[in-house]
Amino acid sequence: MSRNDALRAARLRAGWRTIEAAANAITEHGQQLLDDRQFAVSARTWRRWEGDRPGWPAEETAIVIHDALGRWPEDLGFSTPPGWIRPEHHEEADVRRRAFVGVTAAALVAGPVAPQHVDPALIGYFQQQLEGHYRADMFLGPHDLIGTVSAQYQLIDKLVRSARDETRRGLLRVGAAYAALVGWLYQDAGDMDGASFWRGVTQEIAMRSRDPHLIGYSLVNQAQVRTDLGDGHAVVDLCEAALDDADRLVPKVRIMAMQQQAHGASLTDDRRSVDQLLDQAGRLLPQVDDDLPWGNACRRTPGYLEVQRATCYGRLGLGVEAGALWSQVLTIVPETARRDRGVYMARQATAAAAAREPDQAVEIARTVATIAVETRSARMARELTTLERAMRPWQDAPVGRDLAEILELVTEGS
Repeated sequence: MSRNDALRAARLRAGWRTIEAAANAITEHGQQLLDDRQFAVSARTWRRWEGDRPGWPAEETAIVIHDALGRWPEDLGFSTPPGWIRPEHHEEADVRRRAFVGVTAAALVAGPVAPQHVDPALIGYFQQQLEGHYRADMFLGPHDLIGTVSAQYQLIDKLVRSARDETRRGLLRVGAAYAALVGWLYQDAGDMDGASFWRGVTQEIAMRSRDPHLIGYSLVNQAQVRTDLGDGHAVVDLCEAALDDADRLVPKVRIMAMQQQAHGASLTDDRRSVDQLLDQAGRLLPQVDDDLPWGNACRRTPGYLEVQRATCYGRLGLGVEAGALWSQVLTIVPETARRDRGVYMARQATAAAAAREPDQAVEIARTVATIAVETRSARMARELTTLERAMRPWQDAPVGRDLAEILELVTEGS
């Protein structure tokens, strides 16, 4: 029996008549088993598994396959890698526990610390470092920065315990910004549990600082996680809470809340609100003049609001409108911003598919695949999965097979 026949037979025994049904069923099973809403197996991946070169699934995926079908991957025609040892469920739980400990270690240092003098100049030092981390994130992606930034947050937290008065409040403010960045890095890496944890840390530190701008910023950060989870109503709730006392907020925070609320509106199919919110944010842009070291994407990102509008239009299925905006945005985004360009181009490709331009979508995807392998951005990988769904009408055509080959590079490189 050939490899693809073994898995195909197991699929049919499970009652999964088509590859699409199998991918959907294994995704749902994995999300429940692992308690991870981000777990997903695409139809493209399952189709490869039933082909001549099925490769080998990730360890968590192997566990899900075994739990769903009652057989380990090596019994289903997969190519067993050297050193593979079948994991047991308690071992998998230990892996997840260790991963969570790694996420939280920098934020939850127990016990008292030795008192020390804390010079106020350290506030400026950490602020300068923060700006460098923002720039590095654009070039490197999340994986190379998580350890560095979370370690610096740990140092800030230690200093806060000894600092007094204005120095302490200043360190709390910069600490909230560091926690927000760590949360973003986990989110970009696809670890939504880690992202949610650090967004919670951000909100706690912001509340302790008593800084209304940071409190609003922390709510927007929470809304970003909810956007990635597809919970539009929660996004709107959080952004409305941030804007409850808008007159107290600097324009930058109001812009952030409005644009994120627009994302929530796009998730609930409310185009009118999308345009209204982004138009309001656009009128505030010329008023951004604060010297706060965090949340400066509206100043740092070329075509910031056009990026948000194009993304929202893409979610709303407005392929032509979104495609025109992405073409405009990509003329001003620098080549050095590899991760951002890759995400934007993946969304541009999806817009092209929605506009019934599959050849253009595949041509764009060739470049995106290379960037996705380089940066290991989970956000980009998710955008390519969205593109794959948009290209399903052409999956059996030559252009669809070309896309499958391109996306195979991303799967092998991840």
